[in-house]
Amino acid sequence: MDLQAMIASSVYLNRQIESVKDLHWGPAARISNAFVALDVELSEMANASEWFKVWKSHRGKAQEGLTHKQTLLFEYVDALDFLLLIGNLKNWNHIILNSQSDLKKIKLIKKEDNLDKQYLVMKKMIFDSYFNRSEDAFNHAWRLFLKFGLVDFEFSEEEIEKAFNKKNNVNLGRQKDNY
Repeated sequence: MDLQAMIASSVYLNRQIESVKDLHWGPAARISNAFVALDVELSEMANASEWFKVWKSHRGKAQEGLTHKQTLLFEYVDALDFLLLIGNLKNWNHIILNSQSDLKKIKLIKKEDNLDKQYLVMKKMIFDSYFNRSEDAFNHAWRLFLKFGLVDFEFSEEEIEKAFNKKNNVNLGRQKDNY
């Protein structure tokens, strides 16, 4: 994955949205909004996966015209976009860029049978990075997120990058259509 290019795309989209919507907000409002959006997107990712729905025999949602895996991938890259944006807004791009060399190691981590605890830890780390301004917590959350995608959901780097770019183009198009 070209994480540098993905950060640039995320930042560009955010600037386009701010321009089109004529948003004039300070750094604190911009950051808190990105964290709320990330929280919602992570929940949508979990809901699309349905790993936690132990009462269901057939888990995984699929949007019309998409497979379950495609639906989950699009939810995953929605959350990815906000993680990249937060990294940039908090001047933590180095965390994201430094993970590039660790992607092979992350892929070797054991796949989880039950994602509940990993998900809750990731969310806790995200909240710690917001409320305690913890760069270390963001780093941990970022790497857990990568593990979700590369190991637990079994997406390839190429699938993630391609879906990210496709979704980014959709979101840019939405701004032109007064979304």
